Amino acid sequence: MEKVQVEILGLSSSPSTGGAYALLLKESYGIRRLPIIIGSFEAQSIALEIEGIKPPRPLTHDLLKNMVDNLGGTVKEVIIDELSDNTFFAKINVEVSTISNNIDSRPSDAIALAVRTGAPIFVSEDVMSSASFIPSSEDTGEEEKDLANDLRATGESNLRETSKETQVASLQDQLRESIEKEDYERAAIIRDKINKLKGTSN
Repeated sequence: MEKVQVEILGLSSSPSTGGAYALLLKESYGIRRLPIIIGSFEAQSIALEIEGIKPPRPLTHDLLKNMVDNLGGTVKEVIIDELSDNTFFAKINVEVSTISNNIDSRPSDAIALAVRTGAPIFVSEDVMSSASFIPSSEDTGEEEKDLANDLRATGESNLRETSKETQVASLQDQLRESIEKEDYERAAIIRDKINKLKGTSN
């Protein structure tokens, strides 16, 4: 089976998806993009790991990684290998004692595990050919604007115009509070704001 390596380009929510999220994958050595609709829990799990936010207790995908590690296994790769009736299917390739096992999975769970283990993410060429798109030059410039709009829509952008240092300190307090309450979706949004403020202050 011919396969294409991809990487995560972004996550965004959309009112039209009923609370679900769009996970956008990008061809690593090309320009095609593959959007996949995933649940809010899986989106949160992927975002937390990408942002480096560690919850006080392991989430389901952290537990899966710990089980694979403790059993002496290695996640070699994950691959989205089938599209049927507008539903994507994936497999997680786990190697234990030089024996490879392909485990059926939802793409969202497979990707959440891949970002925790550093395993490469692949899409079969058949799936990529039938479900991907090539962005126009205007689209590529709009992606970060869309993500910023998603953050503003959360109602979390009502900070007063104080110094960047004060804003960062306030956000860090909110971040700790959100993690303690296990409100990881809000924590990820706050972490994005902290990184943005720190980036603009350089």
